[in-house]
Amino acid sequence: MALGKIRNIMKENHLDGILLRKRNHFSWVTSGRQNQIVLGITEGVADLVIFEDEIYVVTTKMEERRIKEEELSHFSHEVKVVTDEWFKGSDHLISELGKGKRMGTDTPFKDYADMTEELKRVRSILDEQEVERYRKLCQDTAWSLESVCRKMEPGQTEHEIAGMVAEQAISKGIRLQVLLVATDERIYSYRHPVPTSKKLKKHGLLVICGEREGLVANLTRVVHFGPLSQELSDHKEKLARIDAAFITATKPGTTVGEAFKKGIQQYVEEGHPEDWKLLHQGGPTGYDSREFIATMESETEVKENMVFTWNPSLPGVKSEDTVLIQQNKAEILTETGGWPYLEVTFEGQTLRRPDILIR
Repeated sequence: MALGKIRNIMKENHLDGILLRKRNHFSWVTSGRQNQIVLGITEGVADLVIFEDEIYVVTTKMEERRIKEEELSHFSHEVKVVTDEWFKGSDHLISELGKGKRMGTDTPFKDYADMTEELKRVRSILDEQEVERYRKLCQDTAWSLESVCRKMEPGQTEHEIAGMVAEQAISKGIRLQVLLVATDERIYSYRHPVPTSKKLKKHGLLVICGEREGLVANLTRVVHFGPLSQELSDHKEKLARIDAAFITATKPGTTVGEAFKKGIQQYVEEGHPEDWKLLHQGGPTGYDSREFIATMESETEVKENMVFTWNPSLPGVKSEDTVLIQQNKAEILTETGGWPYLEVTFEGQTLRRPDILIR
């Protein structure tokens, strides 16, 4: 399926081939295989060069055996592997393959045409196999985060809590793209709170964006030790309605910008007209934690089998899940059923949004 989409891009843009160096594209094309070593960069150690009737994997001899035996052995298409020594690199091999051809790329290379936006557009609509892999990933990621929410204790540092989440996720083969932890007053001060040595007193917010087989699951959960203040109780109720507005407005045939406006209007209805400006509100997800950040001007059409993560927030709370858009409903992939929920009815649809876990 991915190869067909890529070759359509080639036809539409009059290209002879496309170079794919980003690791999420390697996973996309190979149905979930991996080509990365350093997790903090977007490129992997094996590149794909795709033509109309041939597929090449370009890597170094240092990586060749593992790539062949562990990453390409189950790939259903014939692949030609070309290599050179690690100290010579592979750019000259790519140049030779593309010599005299009209080439596109997902990463700047020579005079190749930038196909980044075209690739995002087509990879964001998932097929049935991708959806099934996504369901499993989202459940594993959600259980990893929620289990820590039940085990963490006052007196632990944010670093210690983050370490607990990492242990749970990594043990399930999930790589961490984003891991945020804030406690108590830091939740109110920072909407993107990286973990620190601060100790938990009674209020914790945990965020994870976990990647496996190229796909990314995103969610936030909030924990509180002891009864909630009236303000926090009010905010969680308002936020559930705001999040429901975003989700229910995200349906096939609308644009991302139209769904965004519905969510922003609900901020106004709830008496917090400026809070959306303090944090981006999310957008489409899939082979990146966000394929792009949604705004009122986003003209991309929502289609069936696209996946979204909206992440509205109010002081002390944030709501975030990974949601598959289908023709007549939104399937919340990161809903485990084992968490407390708020039931919200919005424009005829009833959704369960995550509540604060009281311990």
